[in-house]
Amino acid sequence: MKRFATKPQAILMATILSALLAAPGIASAGDSSRIQAPVKLGSAGTFALLSKTGITNVYASVINGDIGASPITGAAIGLTCGEIAAGILYTVDAAGPLPCSVTAATLLTAAVSDMEAAYTDAAGRVNPDFTELGSGEIGGKTLGPGLYKWGTDVKISTDVTLAGSPNDVWIFQVAGGIQQASATRVTLKGGALAKNVFWQSAGAVSIGTTAHFEGVMLAKTMVAVKTGASVNGRLLAQTAVTLQKNSITQPTP
Repeated sequence: MKRFATKPQAILMATILSALLAAPGIASAGDSSRIQAPVKLGSAGTFALLSKTGITNVYASVINGDIGASPITGAAIGLTCGEIAAGILYTVDAAGPLPCSVTAATLLTAAVSDMEAAYTDAAGRVNPDFTELGSGEIGGKTLGPGLYKWGTDVKISTDVTLAGSPNDVWIFQVAGGIQQASATRVTLKGGALAKNVFWQSAGAVSIGTTAHFEGVMLAKTMVAVKTGASVNGRLLAQTAVTLQKNSITQPTP
């Protein structure tokens, strides 16, 4: 004979589940009425690195994905052709690294415009599931999908996990900057995909030495990737990107 939970038992189980979801270090949106649509990247969505004011680099980095800078001259891209494992390096003029750079000013103008539109989209999402979570410190937490908002800097001082399905979306709205500490990891769990993780940062972004980062970074200013750090995602910066012996791989479609 099947046994069904009594009403008091059902209430108890629901209470326990709610307590678990509210426990420190665990955040879950869970409201299907507020499931976020991915941020549309448009033509910026083929770039692993896109910058408006240049890309500096300490040799040797490895880049998998398209690279571009506009409106700055191609001479402001400090990568060598041998560091591009896959993808195309686009420049606005013939001053880019040779022989691999492709002059495509119109393409880059469109990509930068789409990058700016994507930033505006991410920053403009309303009704966040979480505000000021951890007072800006998300290290040590497991974060479910949803819309997160901070009026401060966000710090990743220890490893952080994003847990969800391949269709889930994370959008992090940060009014300050984002600082990821050295030797820490952003880890995806449960089938979560880097292409569905969007970090919108109004301030400067720093990814620490030997750290690992996941997701699409939409930065209003610069992104600095420290020595030996790796990125599975995109770095789309409205000022500069600085690299130091890094591995940058665009997300799986």
